[in-house]
Amino acid sequence: MSSSIEEIASILGAKRLGNHPSTIDWILTDSRSLCFPEETLFFALKTKRNDGHKYIPELYVRGVRNFVVSELPEKPGDYSDANFLQVGDTRRALQRLAAKHREHFQIPVVGITGSNGKTVVKEWLYQLLSPERTVTRSPRSYNSQIGVPLSVWLLNEHTELGIFEAGISEMGEMEALQPIIQPTIGVITNIGGAHQENFASLQDKCMEKLQLFKDCDVIVYNGDNELISSCVAKSLFTSREIAWSMKDNERPLYIERIEKDDKGTTVKYRYLGFNKEYRIPFIDDASIENSLNCLAVCLYLMLSPESIAERMAHLEPVAMRLEVKEGKNGCVLINDSYNSDFASLDIALDFMARRTEDKGRKRTLILSDILETGQPSKLLYRQVAELVHSRGVDRIIGVGEEISAAASRFEIEKAFFRSTSELLESGLLTSLRNEVVLIKGARAFHFDEISDRLEQKVHETILEINLNALVDNLNYYRNKLKPETKMVCMVKASAYGAGSFEIAKTLEDHRVDYLAVAVADEGADLRKAGINSSIMIMNPELTAFKTMFDYKLEPEVYSFHLLDELIKAVGREGASSIPIHIKIDTGMHRLGFAPSDIPQLIDRLQRQTAVIPRSIFSHLVGSDSATFDSFTRRQIETFEAAADALQAAFSHKILRHICNTAGIERYPGAQFEMVRLGIGLYGVDPFTNKMLRNVSTLRTTILQIHDVPAEDTVGYSRKGHLDRDSRIAALPIGYADGLNRHLGNGHGYCLVNGQKAPYVGNICMDVCMIDVTDIDCKEGDSVIIFGDDLPVTVLAEQLNTIPYEVLTGVSARVKRIYYQD
Repeated sequence: MSSSIEEIASILGAKRLGNHPSTIDWILTDSRSLCFPEETLFFALKTKRNDGHKYIPELYVRGVRNFVVSELPEKPGDYSDANFLQVGDTRRALQRLAAKHREHFQIPVVGITGSNGKTVVKEWLYQLLSPERTVTRSPRSYNSQIGVPLSVWLLNEHTELGIFEAGISEMGEMEALQPIIQPTIGVITNIGGAHQENFASLQDKCMEKLQLFKDCDVIVYNGDNELISSCVAKSLFTSREIAWSMKDNERPLYIERIEKDDKGTTVKYRYLGFNKEYRIPFIDDASIENSLNCLAVCLYLMLSPESIAERMAHLEPVAMRLEVKEGKNGCVLINDSYNSDFASLDIALDFMARRTEDKGRKRTLILSDILETGQPSKLLYRQVAELVHSRGVDRIIGVGEEISAAASRFEIEKAFFRSTSELLESGLLTSLRNEVVLIKGARAFHFDEISDRLEQKVHETILEINLNALVDNLNYYRNKLKPETKMVCMVKASAYGAGSFEIAKTLEDHRVDYLAVAVADEGADLRKAGINSSIMIMNPELTAFKTMFDYKLEPEVYSFHLLDELIKAVGREGASSIPIHIKIDTGMHRLGFAPSDIPQLIDRLQRQTAVIPRSIFSHLVGSDSATFDSFTRRQIETFEAAADALQAAFSHKILRHICNTAGIERYPGAQFEMVRLGIGLYGVDPFTNKMLRNVSTLRTTILQIHDVPAEDTVGYSRKGHLDRDSRIAALPIGYADGLNRHLGNGHGYCLVNGQKAPYVGNICMDVCMIDVTDIDCKEGDSVIIFGDDLPVTVLAEQLNTIPYEVLTGVSARVKRIYYQD
């Protein structure tokens, strides 16, 4: 549902600077999530750790033209075509806009609060109810003062049911969230100790949470929970109650029996005199209680018991945040640094204990102080120690003042440190061998540094990356574009071997519009490293959808099968309007929708709300050769027709891009709204195969020099035949580092002190040999494998391949060094 900037200014009571017509479809509070700048309204929020106002210049360059601010920019003239809506408090303005938006919908809305289980109940209700109606729900765990208005803004004219979470951490917060959600059905899951430090008692917390339901038609809760029952009674709400019970058979929803086996749980219940049952594929008590809350809501919404039973049997677990990684020295790392509460520690330890493939390995827990529980430290860490012992942990490494003070409670192998830096400096991490290591800490402890240390890779040979040369190449191609043309920069395959993060960071600093990687893991690594730019996934895998959702990555979609699976996955994740990039096959015949598929594709896209096309694109087959010019022109015409048909079916702007590096140079009329820059960024002109500015230099050193008589041979299989007495140098680089084996036996050369030194014999896995008989050199001298004076294009010609293969073949174990000349 679109709103004009004038309507929004009126709702907010804002002072407006700028008078440019705009239609708003998207609200943005995190600059990293920008997708549709043309229709986006950015709220510059101030928090304890950040100020959104500082991202306005960046967002303006990226195309955003509408901002809600509490402070106007110092130089308004720098934003000549922007609208600024000035308010006293941007967060309250965001909430006010969402509350007004909510008033447009006379539909059932489920509001869920409680200490635990909110997200699971929300996701399971979606799984149970969405087959029969269009549901809008909170994305993931958007339940905060900011997350709730962002969620409610997603309501649209197609929504038939809303399901939203509401979380609070202190008194008074629910008063702000209630008018935003305005639930007609309320669910309170339970009341626990999270954020208890900001409440005088559990009763105060419960009463605060119940404020969400003051105007509800019905409230669902566990009638056997005495705290919740007494608080509901004190609230004096006139709402109907569905207080399900396992004890009171007079309740409208009475749970008669719960039967567990090794594959799931059967629940038998009576509702309004009818005896029914259902089965869920879970056996833990939390899942059973969550399912009962869902049952009550479904019955109230008149979903038949038969449909409930059929769908309960297929409930899927809500995605976990635990990440498993390969560590150094044979270790397996389980990274769960997202939060530090007791319940999540239990889940993580259970996960570690259940990894059957790691049986027999030592189990080590690296744990920080557990923050914001409201519990006395002595009681908390007594419980932690009991949990750690019960889960079979062999060693604990504690970090923080509070857990260190409780060291005596842990009767296992242990070490404690006051800070993360103290642990890192201790050298203890280097002693970990063949262990399963769970890294569990609050964000404040920066445990990502521990994870990085345990994954660290070291190697002597280095690849030097000239970042200034990269920028020069970027600007060379930018100068060939119209000012309004956007650019996608390819950083797949570790930025063509150059190292994805540093390259991506440099490109981000120079305001490229998109980064593109091959697979989701590459994009996730960039996000973990702090990259905020929009990231396109060119080869999305069906198994990587969760990674894409977690890290706000935008997938290419090239087939109906992939599209259907993605839509299902978006539904399971609780998201909507995920940006996708539609690929059209105009002649490459690798991946892509056929042009004839466009009508069916449009129909499929219009019948769902999970994904939304951000761009449409295709690949030029032979833009780097004049031989294929007529074919290239036909590709462009075919693509343009398909893109026009797709755009005509949607009101929002869909970007078009078909030009690759050679296309930018040779087909300026086909720039459309965006182009993709690949190999040219790294210094190679694909049309002439000449170098622009060299970006990457692969260098190593001489390890040892031998004098070898002419009658001897060098290397494996005695392939290195000599025709004279020779000086043979050994270099610490081999095919495991990316030095192609076909360069051996004199088929290629490197540079030693500026002179050509041919490879002698077979190239080994970690070492190669070169002939330095006629070169003045010594052990320790530098050797250039490729670089400024030995272009990568020369190696490619020697190998009868393309520069891409040489660059991307440089192994991850080769250390990257970045510099600016």
